[in-house]
Amino acid sequence: MIRKATYEDIPALMEIFRNARRIMRASGNMNQWNDSYPSLETVSRDIGNGNCMVLCEDGRIIATMAFIPGPDPTYAAIYDGCWPDDSPYHVIHRIAVDEPGHDAARRLLDWGFAQTRCIRIDTHRDNVIMHHILQKYGFIRCGIIHLANGDPRDAYHLNRSDGDK
Repeated sequence: MIRKATYEDIPALMEIFRNARRIMRASGNMNQWNDSYPSLETVSRDIGNGNCMVLCEDGRIIATMAFIPGPDPTYAAIYDGCWPDDSPYHVIHRIAVDEPGHDAARRLLDWGFAQTRCIRIDTHRDNVIMHHILQKYGFIRCGIIHLANGDPRDAYHLNRSDGDK
């Protein structure tokens, strides 16, 4: 079951983000998501805006993502490539799973595409797990965007307006 997160979910969400950082480090991604990201303030803002979604299994939160209607200001400029179209889109940020093996990322993406036909997402160049998930799902790497702090991220896009699944 996927639902909007509540403030009562914050301890579980912060634990999922800790586990996600551990998974990233174990896969060689040493630079994405420092020990204070995402912050309590960021998670609380996502919840307050109604953008924080959680995937529950057996009464326990096993994954989360921020699902935000575009446009996203950090996606306005793209380098070393281009967006394939200008369709309205949602952005996924801060996708994280408690432990690998639940097929949780795919389930979150499936839910996202049940809400909208076009999604953009970005990830750190060292996040081999996320690159694999996105490419396997059918996302196309479009170029590089820069976060508000200037850090580069590989940008992906998938538009299912053609009915492709």
